[in-house]
Amino acid sequence: MIDVIVSGGQTGADRAALDVALRHAFPHGGFCPKGRKAEDGVIGGQYRLIEAPTEDYLQRTEMNVRGSDGTVVFTLTDKLSGGSLRTMEFCRKHKKPVAHISRAAKYKPAEALQRFVQEHKIKTLNVAGTRESKEPGIGQWVYQVVEDAFFWEKAHPGMLGGPGEG
Repeated sequence: MIDVIVSGGQTGADRAALDVALRHAFPHGGFCPKGRKAEDGVIGGQYRLIEAPTEDYLQRTEMNVRGSDGTVVFTLTDKLSGGSLRTMEFCRKHKKPVAHISRAAKYKPAEALQRFVQEHKIKTLNVAGTRESKEPGIGQWVYQVVEDAFFWEKAHPGMLGGPGEG
């Protein structure tokens, strides 16, 4: 379905997607701020991220939007704000497909993500969303959604069905 996952490496949604890619030895990348800056310090070298020219979070956000085929923005609430809202604006500016997936919504998030990727034929998926300090628990939730959407069989060997079935 997808060929690579990219993100900016921030805690929460970004880091969760990269951690899923690492767990499954899946290609990943993206741009992070200069100095590999994140709210919890320096982003670890295990993530194959390229430093943007500045420490500005918005610069790396826009670079990741431009360099991908589409972006998914994850939040726990149904409201977008801060960097997540700016990510949506960058997607519109660069005419890139974007989906907002919220835990507060009444749909199955892994299925919604799969549909978005299929409908837009996305090969390079940019994963963005809220940082962990603003929505505690978002990292764990995004990890599960991304893993269920793209790595169900590997994550659940021997289990029948897939995400949302049963």
